[in-house]
Amino acid sequence: MAIIYSPTYLRYFISFSYFGKNYHGWQIQPKSPSVQAELTRALETLLRTEISLTGAGRTDTGVHAKQMFAHFDFPTAIPVAELCYKVNALLSDSIAVHDIFEVHPRAHARFDALSRTYEYHIHTSKNPFLTDFSFFLKRMPKLELMNEAAALLLQHTDFQCFSKTKTEVNNFNCAIAKAVWKQNGDKLVFEITANRFLRNMVRAITGTLLDLGFERLTLADFQRILDSKNRSEAGTSVPAHGLYLTEVAYNFAELQPTSHLKTTATNES
Repeated sequence: MAIIYSPTYLRYFISFSYFGKNYHGWQIQPKSPSVQAELTRALETLLRTEISLTGAGRTDTGVHAKQMFAHFDFPTAIPVAELCYKVNALLSDSIAVHDIFEVHPRAHARFDALSRTYEYHIHTSKNPFLTDFSFFLKRMPKLELMNEAAALLLQHTDFQCFSKTKTEVNNFNCAIAKAVWKQNGDKLVFEITANRFLRNMVRAITGTLLDLGFERLTLADFQRILDSKNRSEAGTSVPAHGLYLTEVAYNFAELQPTSHLKTTATNES
């Protein structure tokens, strides 16, 4: 039996989280701090070579991530536990690496992700300890009405009405699997899961649902917005500091280093 795919490098996934207040999002920016830039610098310092990090997706300026993944390649085996410890020592307090592990050479942090889950956090009682972590509203919106509208999201696939107008994407289609509001006392959380998200999509959806919750819109209005494919028809985007990427889901069994090796019989002379 002969292996027909023989990689010349090893690929690693890195699992991490970050507090987004001090960053202009995940992606490297020319003159602004980003999570990708800081994490790349730390890895390059320790591995003493240029590293290219590919993230599971983007987060906008000020958005947080409780769980995020990226991948990078390296020509030799890495003592991952030691590297994880040393990377954390170089990073600011706003970023934490939780794990580094080898995957098969064609595993991809972005394209192999099955779904992403975001949460938007709101509080309705003034709390200085939540200022950077949750959006403060002075009164409680109507939760039942917002959940009725959120259920309509699962019946649609084109979400151009909630996307930034100047964005380079091939299409605006997303498969939303879950969209629900939950209340715990004076706190609200909007949780939404989909295979992919457009730029600014979750914040635009949340702002529009809040318009409904405060009865500035009706369910019929919300349906009209969904059908319009026009961002100007939807509500204002809520502030970034209340938004969290909470989960990126994979089939980790399929990402194992040996799962991608294929064998075939060879002809013997």
